[in-house]
Amino acid sequence: MWRAGLDAVPPGVWERTGLRVLILADNRLTALPEAIGRLRRLHTLDLGHNRLTALPAALGDLTGLTRYLYLHDNRLTDLPGTLGRLTGLAYLNVGENRLERLPDELGAMAGLVELRAQHNALTTLPEGLGRLASLRELWLRGNRLTGLPGSVDRLRELRELELRDNALDAVPEALRGLPLLRRVDLRSNRLRELPHWLGEMPSLEKLDLRWMDFDLDDERLRGLRERGCVVLT
Repeated sequence: MWRAGLDAVPPGVWERTGLRVLILADNRLTALPEAIGRLRRLHTLDLGHNRLTALPAALGDLTGLTRYLYLHDNRLTDLPGTLGRLTGLAYLNVGENRLERLPDELGAMAGLVELRAQHNALTTLPEGLGRLASLRELWLRGNRLTGLPGSVDRLRELRELELRDNALDAVPEALRGLPLLRRVDLRSNRLRELPHWLGEMPSLEKLDLRWMDFDLDDERLRGLRERGCVVLT
């Protein structure tokens, strides 16, 4: 039902309880009924590129969602805490919305491998984020973040972190001991200096520090480059 010009989902869809994939992207949907919770066999749901301003709590009943949930490019200002019931979901995209916060219940989504929340209005992240023990990629570009919760130091599987276009004035301390973190994008933040532990990040392969308002001719960066890390300044 992609690009079908829909203002509302035909009621018969909610009776098709055997559906595994439902694509409703690129329509004009402004709301969804609680009846969506009947589709418990779905493993993929695409609601991207619509006009949704809120989500029904029944979205948390879709415990069969194990692959993808696309909610990007809508008009969401909040997410229901019931999303925390989707413990098997691997990929969640809530980017390009109007979110000012993420629910702490997000930390219960133990299966998440990739979380995209870019281009929202986030100023902080929930402490529960550190419970996402399987998370490998975290995309947070274009928010208003001034820091990361300390619990991020428990994201031992994290490989990729995008923090471009935020309001960070320091490299978050929580990144210090992450053993598998390979790529960090800190472009266009408010950093004034680099931490002494930067060169200790064991797996760092690429560090992007472009568009900063301070001198980046730093011994720590030279050390990273000497060991093969790509440092962009």
